[in-house]
Amino acid sequence: MTTLDVAPGIDPDVVSEAEQLLRLTAAYRQMNRAERRRVARRASPEVRTALAAAERTMALERSPGSMAAILTDGREMQAPHLALIDQLFKRIARGERVKALITMPPRHGKSRRAARWAPLWYLARHPDHRIMIASYGADLAEEHSRWIRDAIVTYGPQIGLALHSGSKAAGRFDLADPQTGDRLEGGLVAAGVGGGLTGKGAHLAIVDDPIKDAADAESPTMRRRLWDWWTAVLNTRMEPAGSIIVIQTRWHEQDLAGRILEGQDTSDWITLDLPAICDTEDDPLGRPVGAALWPKRYGRRALANIRKAVGERVWWSLYQQKPRPMEGGVWKWPWITDHRITPVQFRGVDLSRIVVAVDHAGGADDTNDETGLIAAGRTTDGHLYVVADRSGRMGADTWGHEACRLALEVDADAIVVEDNFGGDMAKQIVTQAWKELAERGETKGRLMPAVIEVHAKQGKRLRAEPIAQLYAQGLVHHVGEHPRFEGQLVTWIPGMDSPDRMDAGVHALTELADPAAAPVTGGTYGDNRLHGRR
Repeated sequence: MTTLDVAPGIDPDVVSEAEQLLRLTAAYRQMNRAERRRVARRASPEVRTALAAAERTMALERSPGSMAAILTDGREMQAPHLALIDQLFKRIARGERVKALITMPPRHGKSRRAARWAPLWYLARHPDHRIMIASYGADLAEEHSRWIRDAIVTYGPQIGLALHSGSKAAGRFDLADPQTGDRLEGGLVAAGVGGGLTGKGAHLAIVDDPIKDAADAESPTMRRRLWDWWTAVLNTRMEPAGSIIVIQTRWHEQDLAGRILEGQDTSDWITLDLPAICDTEDDPLGRPVGAALWPKRYGRRALANIRKAVGERVWWSLYQQKPRPMEGGVWKWPWITDHRITPVQFRGVDLSRIVVAVDHAGGADDTNDETGLIAAGRTTDGHLYVVADRSGRMGADTWGHEACRLALEVDADAIVVEDNFGGDMAKQIVTQAWKELAERGETKGRLMPAVIEVHAKQGKRLRAEPIAQLYAQGLVHHVGEHPRFEGQLVTWIPGMDSPDRMDAGVHALTELADPAAAPVTGGTYGDNRLHGRR
């Protein structure tokens, strides 16, 4: 707006000055920060006051965290991990359809930012949109909704929001035009997980803390009810271009986050996984391995005390976002955790052999069980290292290529496959996949690894227990975290069907554990593929 509608009799000079100020303010908002500072330094006191008001308005609009800082005079806590949440809501506010899964530890501000300040900010940007908030219980969801409603009462004039006089309940409210009081299309509804979400559809759904406690997480019935609600209730209430934000700490490998990550549409989801202590080199915040998530509030010493107080299983689930199932009968958690090394520590390890092992699902497409795909290596002193888990649902036209790509990545000298499926078909799949990758230039002239066939459908316990003993002796080291592979190990009981990742890991480690299988010099292979390895 660059002109004013004014009543007759108003001084034209006053009108002209006001219009000039409006034009200046509009142009000022389009400038970058350095340009705005230069303009403000040269402005008169009256103009500087108007520009300060423009700066405040811009800060209110910039992001949820920026709005929170302005409205609380800087009292609201800010942190880099909360800024990542802000970025997701900014994308949604710009009109992008987003499905995001946010997992981070308790007491790190995720709910306050994502289920309170961010919805308030979003409604200020889109007062004609509707938001749904769901939590494990109606009380918690309504607590978020009540906070947003009360914030609109307190801050509404500053952010351009108002409640409709006829609809301002804690769990459901509508917005109104601040000038006329007329009802708008926008508003908010809150409900507990498992409850109904009747009424209009949602442009944005926020599911915060869908699991109450460990008892609910461990209950197959409660997990099934949550998933049924997710598929049959929440997802059916979404507008066609609606966005979904799921915020939780991890409780169980098959909790809502786990099911989403295993789902057919997992590639559609943005995953913001933020453990209390960084344990990967591709951290969303770019933290070095070992760095705390919010060091100003929870430093390494504070987190160490929490870990001691809550125990390993709770620590890895709630704080590291890597839930671990209860132990079974062969592997024990300490055998894995006590001998784990970080990727940084692994840089100093000199491997004499590296293999990739495949436990294929046996089907023609990716709708069958998972295909286990594990890479492991060995040093000359007999220590074994699990370096990668690339398992997943893969058909025969996929797993061969993925096995070869992993072999290229880790510089494996062999690929171990089961010969139970179709005779030597598995070997043919690997050989053909390597040929196709070579034709596309992906192998870069590298020699194809040897293909070692094993027959392992019987005697699973006889194969698994010697490897478990190597773990017990501290001879097997996991490089980084492999939560699903590790979960299969510690929950497997003899007599059960052995799962895919575990089978692939046992194949790889059995091959490496037997020095007679392939000497650790280059003598076994005529092409000297092991040359340079000790």
